[in-house]
Amino acid sequence: MDPVTRIEGHMKVEVTVETVGGQQQVIDARCTGTLFRGFEQILEQRHPADAPVITQRICGVCPTSHGMTSVMALEDAVGMTVPANARILRNLTLGANFVQSHILHFYLLAALDYVAGPQTAPWSPLWDHDFKSDPRTATVISHLAQALEARRRAHQLGAVYGGRMPSTHAYIPGGFTNPPSTQGQNEFRTHLDWLVEFIRNVYVPDVLAVADVYSEYFDIGRGCENLLAYGVFDLNDGGGSKLLRTGFAANGTLTPTLSLSDLDITESVTHSWYADSTNNLQPSNGNTVAAYPKGEAYSWLKAPRYRGAPYEVGPLARMWVNGDYQNGVSVMDRHAARAQECLKIAEAMQGWLDQLNEGGSVYSDFPFSSSGVGVGLSEAPRGALGHWVEISGGKIQHYQVVTPTCWNASPKDSNHVAGPMEQALIGTPIRNAEAPVEALRVIHSFDPCLSCAVHIMKPDGKPVVVRTGGR
Repeated sequence: MDPVTRIEGHMKVEVTVETVGGQQQVIDARCTGTLFRGFEQILEQRHPADAPVITQRICGVCPTSHGMTSVMALEDAVGMTVPANARILRNLTLGANFVQSHILHFYLLAALDYVAGPQTAPWSPLWDHDFKSDPRTATVISHLAQALEARRRAHQLGAVYGGRMPSTHAYIPGGFTNPPSTQGQNEFRTHLDWLVEFIRNVYVPDVLAVADVYSEYFDIGRGCENLLAYGVFDLNDGGGSKLLRTGFAANGTLTPTLSLSDLDITESVTHSWYADSTNNLQPSNGNTVAAYPKGEAYSWLKAPRYRGAPYEVGPLARMWVNGDYQNGVSVMDRHAARAQECLKIAEAMQGWLDQLNEGGSVYSDFPFSSSGVGVGLSEAPRGALGHWVEISGGKIQHYQVVTPTCWNASPKDSNHVAGPMEQALIGTPIRNAEAPVEALRVIHSFDPCLSCAVHIMKPDGKPVVVRTGGR
């Protein structure tokens, strides 16, 4: 499948299908990120204040998460804590981004794997596959227009304090640019209350209806069953308490370890188009040196590993670590956990809005230092996001980003162990190998996001040259 459609960015997935025990199924899978990101090199020798602005251009769907994580890394480098108002405003704006992304994912990207869309472009033509005609899912498409309004409102929600969406510039080292006001709180509350009702009464029931009709997908797409979350939405100024906690659960244990160390994260590049000299480095010492073509490499994504093992990240991992959802690890569990997380975040935002202190400070002077190292660990809607920075001579000497999709859609590592999505695909039953919608359902359940940079497709194999300036 190249490109995999209805995801953010471009991705290629190769699956090998054979008949095993009388059942046609996936026996091997290779996930390929087809873009070279290169933001790490763009940031080198730039002023640290540029990082939150530039890294938000990594992705147009979750720029808020990059802005949040970047300022966390810079603040960690100087050891500062932002005022309570700034923490709450950051949470509210980031929460709006989670809500819009989760609604987008279900209604525009994933639901159409299970229910037929309107019989017009861009929903047709489509593969002839096993849509189930069931009254329980009949309302999903009828809610499509309402879902579009919900996503618009969520963007407006984020722009109330973020100033604009996407790519807000309100996240700055030391705090937030926009102070709370009564008018802003009223506008925010109007949109938020509408969204809570939509999530509670439409989104969650629609997801549960699809899960009920396609219940066999609770047994498909398990993957590695290792789950990891950096945690997000600080509930106190020190960050020790979070709405969604930090931790990891190996082999699907119901008692996760509620801590983790970024020193236990490494990035394998054995099967990635990067120099072998950069293999298995910690992100704080990582390097991004392209090496294309290269031996058995097949992806521009590196392969992050925690204590040497692949880990799935995302809403299911966060809800599992937090003890909110531990039904299982599968395609439908990812959708169900994502919907329930959306409601949990939106309801929490109603309480945070009441905690804003009009007239209180939203910023503390940020002491830009000539040297230092810092790490920001937070979450994007689709999973754990980390930024690592080293500052020397007042400039960024080193910057490294590990995105959620690098965790989930990683290629094989140095031990030739497949990534979480690759493992989830293996064993998936396929009815028609020419139209493997079952594999697509597994891929979409992870909500992969490959949006990384300007890119050029070469369908005929010939180079495409873009000239500017009249030359």
